[in-house]
Amino acid sequence: MKRKLICVLAFLAVAASLFTGCKGKDDMIEITLNEVAHSVFYAPMYVAFEEGYFKDEGLKVNLVNGLGADKTMTALISGECEIGFMGSEASIYVYNQGAEDYVINFAQLTQRAGNFLVTRNKNEDFKWENLKGKTVIGGRKGGMPEMVFEYILKKHGINPREDLNIIQNIDFGLTSQAFASGQGDYTIEFEPAATGLELEGVGKVCASLGIESGKVPYTAFSAKKSYIEKNPDVIQRFTNAIQKGMDYVQSHTPEEIAKAISGQFKETDEKTLVLLVTRYYEQDTWKDNLVFEEASLTLLQDILEDAGELAKRVPYEDIVITDYAEKALKK
Repeated sequence: MKRKLICVLAFLAVAASLFTGCKGKDDMIEITLNEVAHSVFYAPMYVAFEEGYFKDEGLKVNLVNGLGADKTMTALISGECEIGFMGSEASIYVYNQGAEDYVINFAQLTQRAGNFLVTRNKNEDFKWENLKGKTVIGGRKGGMPEMVFEYILKKHGINPREDLNIIQNIDFGLTSQAFASGQGDYTIEFEPAATGLELEGVGKVCASLGIESGKVPYTAFSAKKSYIEKNPDVIQRFTNAIQKGMDYVQSHTPEEIAKAISGQFKETDEKTLVLLVTRYYEQDTWKDNLVFEEASLTLLQDILEDAGELAKRVPYEDIVITDYAEKALKK
């Protein structure tokens, strides 16, 4: 009887240990992150995935490509995802539409535009005035890629409405295919599409919009006001993981960064991936922290106003919160 009892207790002990192990796995908080595009431009975020930083914070993050800020914002508002990653202009539009449960930016990732101007003429000695009278495949009206491009044109004395033809009816993610098929004299592309066009012999990168525009709060992580209020711990854990990714890219070489994120870009060979990372690395694309500063929002609203897309200025304290980014820095 005693031996039988010991066996039963042993069985229960093993079962308990197995149950505890499963519980630990189940304790991972699962969320969905909808990204505006899948690009090397967002390398610190992919480092967080590949180096296990989200897992370290107890998060299981499902990544979805929204294929455009409008679609990413729609997914966020509808509840298809908990966190959205896109241009902050989208949060301004939602706020100005009078949404009660509006979207708040809690962490800024990039501080420069991440797209490039690609010319079809591979022998061109590019000057901005070359765009006059030409056709350029641009971006969606009201989106950051298009507004930054027009901002740069005006800096160079070029009228976006009169001096050139900008195509704006091609879906985000399909512009490089349209250019490769013969449409347009120039196209605005993120990586890896820009370098892809070069490797195909279709064109060459002739200008960086990130360098030309200066530092702007190009992309940030955001969530609905109600979600942040109900899940501050999740937002903090998520921000901590992204900050670790930011620290990694600040302390590693382009070659090391490329190797770290290669699992996110399996279709891209190692040599090309290093080239893509280097382009962004050398133009100081990534902040060393996630704090979305008020001056950055002011500049963003200047660009929106200049583009005729700003109905009214939005208060910084309403659509930006820095608490989580500041705490992540202290970890």
